[in-house]
Amino acid sequence: KMRYDEIGCDSIEEVKEIVLENLEYEFIKQSHNRERLDEIVEIMVETLCSSKPIINISGDEYPAQLVKEKLLRINSMHISYVFECLDKTTTYIRNIKRYLLATLFNAPSTIDNYYTSLVNHDLYGGK
Repeated sequence: KMRYDEIGCDSIEEVKEIVLENLEYEFIKQSHNRERLDEIVEIMVETLCSSKPIINISGDEYPAQLVKEKLLRINSMHISYVFECLDKTTTYIRNIKRYLLATLFNAPSTIDNYYTSLVNHDLYGGK
């Protein structure tokens, strides 16, 4: 496994392979739109290959180390979650690339609470 501090633009293909493996790409491409999935992969690879020390997410600046570590934790469940959230969004998104990056960055931190709230709503929402 490549660590965040070993990632650089001279290893783009290796970074892409790591992302594809982490996402279980061969598995999830069967259940998701391949073009949308490939866009997600490209955004992740671009961000992981960034040499900037700070990366802006939703107007907040984060150390690149933190952003890259979170992106390297993303798996097929997170991608399904991201697509589900996108499919439910009805507001106009002005900068889809920044929105997708923010959604990917937040996915590892929010996925469990999202699904817990859905279960609670389905079980107890109408009572």
